[in-house]
Amino acid sequence: MFDQIEMMRMARAMGLHVQQRHVEVARNIANADTPGYRATDLQDFSETYRRDDGSGPLKVSHPRHLASPDWSPAEARVIQVAGPVSPNGNSVSLEEEMVRAAEVKRHHDLSLAVYRSGLDLMRASLGRR
Repeated sequence: MFDQIEMMRMARAMGLHVQQRHVEVARNIANADTPGYRATDLQDFSETYRRDDGSGPLKVSHPRHLASPDWSPAEARVIQVAGPVSPNGNSVSLEEEMVRAAEVKRHHDLSLAVYRSGLDLMRASLGRR
């Protein structure tokens, strides 16, 4: 039922994107002292949501196969972060990662707010509060 409501679909997709971005930030922080490690991040959510890359939907060849979702976290591309590189080849800046972590928290709160608003609208339309 929720998959057919665009606002709920977007809130779910944004939550999945935030989850993956949080993993990238944590990986960067964990490898802050690893020689030769390059910091990574995800593309912005607005660039990945409903992106049409020309490949089309996956083919469902059996009734028990699930159709491909409109958005999946696999579509978010991991990109390398440009920045200064230390003498050991590491490009992680803990200050920038803390800023990214704050952005991830803000986007997570936004996705929850969108989801709550959608639920409130559905409850109001059903006459429940």
